[in-house]
Amino acid sequence: MTSIRFILNGEDIALSSLDPTETLLDFLRLKRRLTGSKEGCAEGDCGACTVLVGRLVKGRLIYETVNACIRFVGSLHATHVVTVEHLAAKDGTLHPVQQAMVDCHGSQCGFCTPGFVMSLYGLWLTSENPGRAEIERALQGNLCRCTGYEPIVKAAEEVARIRPSALFDPLERERAAIMARLEELSTRETIAITGPDGRRLIVPGSVEGLAETLAAHPKATVVAGATDVGLWVTKQMRVLDPVVFINQLDALQQIDITAEGITLGAGVSYSQAFEALQGEIPAFSRLIERIGGQQVRNMGTIGGNVANGSPIGDSPPALIALSATVILRSASGTRTLPLEDFFIDYGKQDRQPGEFVESIFVPRPKAASHLAIYKISKRRDEDISALCGAFHLERSAAGIVTHIRIAFGGMAATPKRARAVEAALYGKPFTQDTLDVARAAFDHDYQPLTDWRATAEYRQMTAKNLLTRFFLEVSGTPQELQRFAVEEA
Repeated sequence: MTSIRFILNGEDIALSSLDPTETLLDFLRLKRRLTGSKEGCAEGDCGACTVLVGRLVKGRLIYETVNACIRFVGSLHATHVVTVEHLAAKDGTLHPVQQAMVDCHGSQCGFCTPGFVMSLYGLWLTSENPGRAEIERALQGNLCRCTGYEPIVKAAEEVARIRPSALFDPLERERAAIMARLEELSTRETIAITGPDGRRLIVPGSVEGLAETLAAHPKATVVAGATDVGLWVTKQMRVLDPVVFINQLDALQQIDITAEGITLGAGVSYSQAFEALQGEIPAFSRLIERIGGQQVRNMGTIGGNVANGSPIGDSPPALIALSATVILRSASGTRTLPLEDFFIDYGKQDRQPGEFVESIFVPRPKAASHLAIYKISKRRDEDISALCGAFHLERSAAGIVTHIRIAFGGMAATPKRARAVEAALYGKPFTQDTLDVARAAFDHDYQPLTDWRATAEYRQMTAKNLLTRFFLEVSGTPQELQRFAVEEA
């Protein structure tokens, strides 16, 4: 196939020539003159560009909020893109979400308003009676400098209270027809397009096709959620060629839960992982709630976070502490290695030419074990970690440490285990005396850097204090916790 095909509001789009890194926001504003979506940050932080993207998942049509500023058009095959212009009726009657924003005075300067409307609309589609926490979670990825957010939250509560017939809603009215149209667009064929400047984009139709594509183009840039690669283009102005999009591969979005553990396909988004892990590994799901905003969690993937190899990626420390393994695939087969061994040095991973991350296996923690994951950042929501630490402990009936794995991001050139700290704890009683010795061992494990997120001294002291926090949470009294707890920034 030689064209990207999708639905934009109610119109069928087919593109046979396309810049592989053209963003959806530029396409909407510059080529389609749909200017409701705004560019505020061009990095997926402010939410002014929020739109919905619908796709078929196991026979269901699912709509998710995404950041159009870092979503590439090449990733949209067989999807339904919905912008704020599609909400109001043809006679100009506002959608209930829009009307609630008017009635509750949820807009002042108005620049961010379309993005808020789309985030609230996404919530309106998925939750009939959201509570305050659910509303705030849906709005994590939208920033406003005028309203103080309270009127916007009230608009969400109001539209849930007066929820009218679903027949008013354009997506509910058209759902069956849209599903049929998307089914027609779905394909297992590989799509290859050359842009006006000769750069190429490839959309494999299967995992086998992906392996063949990377065998032929081992230096291609693989794009899943684009929450990082998008910034390579919008901020660093990188020229990428060829670009291989994998977000449409259902086989990479499988989640398999067994008695032994959980296998997460590399294309599983943070949002999908949150749903799966909430009842299996709650500490991990709580970490996911603090990764970006809802739009970023809908786009970003666990596999992409691992494959990128960033030393400040949030998921690798937790996965390493849980003894996760990574399954790599190429045209010649698969191989498995401990996740901690995947990270070799800054920007360097143990991935051979043509290989890609296919899945990650996370062993199930024992019921009596203790797992804690701490993210430290300047802003609680939608911020990159200064450091992120994960602790996984098992003790004997006598209180002796029989298993301990500690891993940190933001403390070294790669996500890294605290092996000296672990050695100071292993086989010892989990007591304050043992803890004092283990704290000093951090100086053997890490020599962090100073940057604009934190100084080296802050990082080192905070890592030690997080061990103390973990100790107090496992064995301390509420009074001690109140006195010594390290606050999450």
